[in-house]
Amino acid sequence: MARTPSKMLALGTKAPDFQLLDTVSDQVLTLMDVKGEKGTVVMFICNHCPFVVHVNPMISKLGKEYQDKEIGFVAISSNDIVNYPQDAPHLMKEKAQEEGYTFPYLFDETQEVAHAYDAACTPDFYLFDAKMELVYRGQLDDSRPGNGLPLTGNDLRAAMDALLSGEEIDSNQKPSIGCNIKWTNT
Repeated sequence: MARTPSKMLALGTKAPDFQLLDTVSDQVLTLMDVKGEKGTVVMFICNHCPFVVHVNPMISKLGKEYQDKEIGFVAISSNDIVNYPQDAPHLMKEKAQEEGYTFPYLFDETQEVAHAYDAACTPDFYLFDAKMELVYRGQLDDSRPGNGLPLTGNDLRAAMDALLSGEEIDSNQKPSIGCNIKWTNT
């Protein structure tokens, strides 16, 4: 497994807009379509990465829990499907249903959205406030495949809880670690 860290986009960055196919509903969605009233989580994931497979139960759980608290959730896969066909849109739809995602799972075919967010790995997490300014980026928690630490979602959860309660979010944030995004060779 490659171990690629997040690039840690600057806090305060405005969320780049997008218009991408939701592989579950077969509708094209924009950032405003998935935006939450109080905040928005944008995650770069994919089907096959062992790091994502490891965190899938927690991202499904957090999505269900925090969407009820007006935090929008969206997952995006930007991987090259020519060389990584297991990340193709029809298989993304199957994965979303299998994992019980309650949020859209978008396909970034051109990889422009991943570049706009400076995404580097899967999973890569971003939390934006109600004004769509970046307040958290980095890891879900300290758990990784094989390290024996429990999957808690504590880092992202703490940031969302602070956002919801109006508290300052700790700016000492750890990068996520995962497989590198599979970039096309063009």
